[in-house]
Amino acid sequence: MKWPYIWIASGAALWGTIGIFIKELSSLGFTPIQIVVLRALGAAIAFIIITLFTDRSLLRIKLRDTHYFIGTGLLSIAFFNWCYFKAMEEMSLSVAAVLLYTAPAFVLILSRIFFNDLITGKKLTALGVTFLGCLFVVGYMPSAKAGITLSGLLTGLGAGLGYSLYSIFGKAASAKYHTLTITTFTFIFAGLALFPVSGLATSIHLLENGKAFLYISGLGIIPTVFAYILYTVGLRQVEPSRAAIVSTIEPVVATLTGFFLFKEELTLLQTIGILLVISAAVLVQDKKTSASLHQKTTNVS
Repeated sequence: MKWPYIWIASGAALWGTIGIFIKELSSLGFTPIQIVVLRALGAAIAFIIITLFTDRSLLRIKLRDTHYFIGTGLLSIAFFNWCYFKAMEEMSLSVAAVLLYTAPAFVLILSRIFFNDLITGKKLTALGVTFLGCLFVVGYMPSAKAGITLSGLLTGLGAGLGYSLYSIFGKAASAKYHTLTITTFTFIFAGLALFPVSGLATSIHLLENGKAFLYISGLGIIPTVFAYILYTVGLRQVEPSRAAIVSTIEPVVATLTGFFLFKEELTLLQTIGILLVISAAVLVQDKKTSASLHQKTTNVS
């Protein structure tokens, strides 16, 4: 496996550990949207500290380039989280999760539009195998009793679209900015956008619990700072459509985390789904390095 794919898969695997921190913070009384804000602001602070100690010049961006970070921070992180939580309110968690993982399909289409990436038979096959695998992993199969509503369907697809936009805007930004610059401003924009609607200001008393800071720090660093750095580094050298398919290793890791740490059931269908997702991640890898990837990013500048 080539190193860029290893970075992407490693970043996605770290995303899959997020459930550990969400479970603990939820038990302390934080709402889902508050946890997202804590994650964004915690990551932003961590990224700023890291950047100050490495290269302060990385904290400078040009005003005309703010659209990149509006894309990664507001349109991706903030928008997809809002849509995802709304979808979960309307429908079951499994249906919302499946709609979220329509993201690779959106990336495939948007990459064709903005980067002129080819839509090949291999990509379409990997996309189909990935989606089927995700269906199995989250334990959802279509039925007449699924309880899907129109608003739930639209917000679920909106979550998938928003999730996909990080790959698109992140790829474009990588032509001009360092990985630390991209990730830092992504979470600054996301945190500032979501804080006013999170109600976090009225829940400050929850931070009095010493465990809260431990879990918030872990959430901000492990499945966020480390994960997004790895994913963004890999994204520099891989087509967004391929990166998005490889990143679906996330629900696999989440399922395995639940099995090993929380003694959750792992069914035969989920095991088959895990093997399908891994197979798709291997299938989609390009055997040759595309020298034109860096040039393609200028198309959306």
